[in-house]
Amino acid sequence: MKVSYDWLNEYLDLDVEPRDLAEKIARTSVDINDVYSLSDGLKKLVVGEVETCEPHPDSDHLHVCSVNVGEEEPLQIVCGAPNVAAGQKVIVALNGARIANNQKIKRGKIRGVESNGMLCALQEIGFSDRIAPKAYEDGIYILPDDAKPGESVFSYLGMDDTIIDTDVTPNRGDMLSIYGNVNDIAAFYNLKPHFKEVAVEENDDQATADLINAEISDKKIAPTYKLRVIKGVKIEDSPLWLQIRLWNSGIRPINNVVDVTNYVLLKYGQPLHSYDYDKLPSHDISVRHARADEKFVTLDDEEQTLNANDIVVVSGDQPVALAGTMGGQATAVSENTTTVALEAAIFDSVMVRKQARRLDLHSESSMRFERGINPVTVETALNEAAQLISQLAGGTVTKGIVTGSEKPAESKDIELSLTKINHVLGTNLKMEDVTSVFDQLAFPNKLTSNDTVLVTVPARRWDISLPADLYEEVARIYGYDNLPESLPVMTRNHGGLSPRQRFIRATRHDFEGMGLNQAISYSLTTVDKSKQFQIDPVAEPMKLDFPMSSDHVATRMSIISGLLIDIAYNVARNVNNVALYEEGRVFIPRGGERPEEQEHVAGAITGQLLNNSWHITDQPVDFFQVKGMVERYLHNMGIAGKIEYVADHSREEMHPGRTANILIDGELVGFVGQVHPQTAKEYKVPETYVFELNLEQLMKAKKIENEYTPISKFPTITRDIALLVDTNVTNEEIVDLIKKRGGAFLKDVHLFDVYSGAHLSSGKKSLAYTLTYQDTNATLTEDQVNQAFDKVTKHLQEQLNAEIR
Repeated sequence: MKVSYDWLNEYLDLDVEPRDLAEKIARTSVDINDVYSLSDGLKKLVVGEVETCEPHPDSDHLHVCSVNVGEEEPLQIVCGAPNVAAGQKVIVALNGARIANNQKIKRGKIRGVESNGMLCALQEIGFSDRIAPKAYEDGIYILPDDAKPGESVFSYLGMDDTIIDTDVTPNRGDMLSIYGNVNDIAAFYNLKPHFKEVAVEENDDQATADLINAEISDKKIAPTYKLRVIKGVKIEDSPLWLQIRLWNSGIRPINNVVDVTNYVLLKYGQPLHSYDYDKLPSHDISVRHARADEKFVTLDDEEQTLNANDIVVVSGDQPVALAGTMGGQATAVSENTTTVALEAAIFDSVMVRKQARRLDLHSESSMRFERGINPVTVETALNEAAQLISQLAGGTVTKGIVTGSEKPAESKDIELSLTKINHVLGTNLKMEDVTSVFDQLAFPNKLTSNDTVLVTVPARRWDISLPADLYEEVARIYGYDNLPESLPVMTRNHGGLSPRQRFIRATRHDFEGMGLNQAISYSLTTVDKSKQFQIDPVAEPMKLDFPMSSDHVATRMSIISGLLIDIAYNVARNVNNVALYEEGRVFIPRGGERPEEQEHVAGAITGQLLNNSWHITDQPVDFFQVKGMVERYLHNMGIAGKIEYVADHSREEMHPGRTANILIDGELVGFVGQVHPQTAKEYKVPETYVFELNLEQLMKAKKIENEYTPISKFPTITRDIALLVDTNVTNEEIVDLIKKRGGAFLKDVHLFDVYSGAHLSSGKKSLAYTLTYQDTNATLTEDQVNQAFDKVTKHLQEQLNAEIR
């Protein structure tokens, strides 16, 4: 909020420089965005009186003006503004003046006529288009008749005021008003605010209740709703003092009625809305939920499509305003308005916030309704606005207020312990120090014992509800910089990573060492993609109530879909060799409000792992390369259980002949394989191989501790064996049997050839292995190796019906 220092001074006797005040506010209440004056960087801007205004001899739109600037002789200035005329008081930039954007004004000639300065529009001296009055959009600004030629324009336009731009946090909605800022500043400077409540003069004999009626059936959406009527108004420009208040606060002046509602909004934080009484379809006013697809044209002349969660003010049953957000075009105050219906209300903050967000109609009013309204000043603001409209627009206020609903302002009683306050703040305050703080805040308080005090929090501070909130108030007013300093207590434990952190970090290093690049994808995706590539499929994902887009509506249950999107992005940009991995969390619904979070790692590879070279031929990635990566990773992680790769034909997103589930001691921990060609087509990726592992299960699995084993100094002996077996016999079965029966000296089993086809019987295949034997303590003899080898051969023949070739 842009807070005027001069406005604060109307209610406080401040004896502090504006920048010092801003620094105190930043240390005590809310952050400060900026401290500035509209006159910053400007100079030599004075009041001028146009004595004569003649057409330029060589232009159809320029004028040659003689301008009195308080000097002995008037200045000749050429001006192109369409609204310049003799007798006006105007803004003059003298020779050598600085105007907006640090532009310097110099004496010169315009189409042959000498010009000794410039007549300025507000935008040319730093006013933004957003706050400059519309009446002067295309011309120079006309100053009031009492402006004296030669005097600085800064005081006439309020440009010498200092603006403190505060960044108000959502919990401090009371600071979105001059009233709230004054109360807070008064507290930490221990000053007495001198607000004067404006008494409304009800000059009209007619009762408001005879002109308009308000009845709120649903008190939840509008806890407080009040109306007044002002008759016989004349719509015109507001006086300059009111315009200055508004544009210094970042609001454009409109007319005397609308400006009064904005002025009161800034002063009390109470949004008001003015209706043209004669344009209301009915004089029976209510507030209700909108109907689905109901249409409504707002003040910005945009047609809005409403839904059942929106709330509207209705006249009869016809919407006339989006409650708390924006009024309607059809009932807006215009230059022909003579009777005004003035509304002051409190609307449900959650509904206003959702409505403003959905329709993208954030306004000064909606911002305050979202953060809360002071119930104490609703009627005060309504009365002051009615009185000001009566004064500035010449109207008369009808008798009484029509109340559709009213929620009484309630204070809160909170008991505090002095011991607890000192414990929380680390202070050694006395009870009189604490009660003094609450006296400064104007919070009534009384002692209930030597250690406890009962504090009554007024309704204007609706952000306070707990003892902890009052501890913060004590710290704020006592001064954060006055709190004692102490060094933190350090433990003697050595820092380091937890076992879980070490495992996850090792996982990342391992896959990076294999040539994969880390990717990070969204944890939110579509419902269909969330269901794909699950290790252990679940029916439905966890869905968001308010997703940020249609592509981010459900939590992921697998990482692979995100990696495929990343591969598609690369392939679309002619990057054909892509190897990615991601370690992150998936979210598995198990019933209840929150899903189960699991740590997973997944990889996706397409193209080649090695680029082509003079000594490297094309070798696209295949199932066995990716499976080898998984095997190497599980080995490096020291997984001790029995690891099995079991063919799986049930995963719809995976190729039925090139996919295997990964089991450890019979428990499913992941899968590896090729993405189904149809699925790859949907993701717009070429042939791609993927894997995913549940790290939670891997971290729980038994591990083999690394132990150093000296390299044997004794030689190895190898034996080759070729087997003819049935095609349904797997390599894993053969290797397990060889290792089981190979004896104590068998060190390694290596498959070096696989053949099936011509010269073999149908249903048969040939596999050839190299068996390596070694004794770490002595040199093996031929007899020892032959005995062990014969034993392996015998069991292969008996158990697997293998034929030795």
